[in-house]
Amino acid sequence: MKFHILILSFSFIFLAGFKSNGQDDITSRINKALEIADASKLASSFSSTIDLEIPGTDGNFSKNQAEIIVKDFFKKNPVKSYKSNHLGSSNDGSKYIIGTYSSSNNKTFRVYILLKKRDENILINQLQFEQE
Repeated sequence: MKFHILILSFSFIFLAGFKSNGQDDITSRINKALEIADASKLASSFSSTIDLEIPGTDGNFSKNQAEIIVKDFFKKNPVKSYKSNHLGSSNDGSKYIIGTYSSSNNKTFRVYILLKKRDENILINQLQFEQE
């Protein structure tokens, strides 16, 4: 009996670690891109189309269009700091990040990022910057 519990425990730990490595990698890349306000690095994690909501802009855009819009946002709102506040997942297998982006022009934005699996890759499907 104890042997079965031990095997189940190790299996769970192994699978949990294996499953989270891909998520940790993508969330780490996203958080680093936001910390330095690098639109190109952030866009490397975009899906081919992305729902994007930034003050003054709201819609579904191609990866390239979204990168240009985010680059303009970062130019108008240079990063002072970025903090990831919460990582989570939904029942449908999607993941999300909620963070706070503070700009050097004293504006603060709540950041919401929705990640979905596309062709074996976890990619940003939705990105929102909501001014607080």
